[in-house]
Amino acid sequence: MRNTDSNLQSTERLKQANITTGIGAILNIILSLLKIAAGFLGRSQAMIADGIHSLSDLGTDVVVIVGMFIASRPKDRSHNYGHGKYETLAALIIAVFLFIVGFGIGYAGAKNAIGIIQGDMTAKPHIIAFLSALFSIIIKEGLYRYTVNKGRKINSPALVANAYHHRSDAYSSIGAALGIGGAIILGDKWVILDPLACIVVSFFIMKEAFSIGKASVNELLEISLPEETQRKILKIAASVPEVEKPHNLKTRRIGNATAVDLHILLDADLSIENGHAIAHEVEEAIKSELGNDMIFSIHVEPYSH
Repeated sequence: MRNTDSNLQSTERLKQANITTGIGAILNIILSLLKIAAGFLGRSQAMIADGIHSLSDLGTDVVVIVGMFIASRPKDRSHNYGHGKYETLAALIIAVFLFIVGFGIGYAGAKNAIGIIQGDMTAKPHIIAFLSALFSIIIKEGLYRYTVNKGRKINSPALVANAYHHRSDAYSSIGAALGIGGAIILGDKWVILDPLACIVVSFFIMKEAFSIGKASVNELLEISLPEETQRKILKIAASVPEVEKPHNLKTRRIGNATAVDLHILLDADLSIENGHAIAHEVEEAIKSELGNDMIFSIHVEPYSH
């Protein structure tokens, strides 16, 4: 029964992730085409770069869908703890992709800025590029909030990582709007603000990529849960009647699930049946506080008064 419930839960998570990612992909296609067109028509390098960045989101959408599909598969002989780490791997791939995009945007901006300093003639951006940037900020921030809320609701690191990719696009559009607006208002002598905006935006994007990548690498390397959470687990276990001195706690994340290995002391005079029931009570007590997506291994040790 528990395996059936778990399979249904995984199927529902995959369905929710696919719907959310699909909505994002459709908006990304429309928005990227509009921004690239506005960049060419509005003579804005920053807007073209911003449009390419939006187009790159499609790649991460595919990574999320594939990663979530594999992660939703039930455990098998070669994956005794399930396939949750594939979701974490998907988040890491998104982070790498995001960093490369950020670096590329910064490089292009720096190259164009140097060209302007050296005397290359660059036309002042048109208002259409500025309006396109403002439109993008609204759409991408809304898409970020929708995706991150859904990702946290279904406890999906890949979906949350993709949400931050959407927000990096909003940052990109903010930088583009500032650069384009400054160039329009201040005149031809300040067209350098357009490529400079690309450089500023690239730092925001690479910063987000580093944060997402660090969290994913930590999980793949099986770093323990935060100390505060570990203390909470030990406190909950100790609160269960008959349990003495919970110790030797080991924790790690497996995709959206948490693995907990714990030793507890029980009265040596208790029967095996009672000991098993108490260990199960410890599991349920921890789940009630930290969520149902948990994998337990509780080792019972006897002690005498």
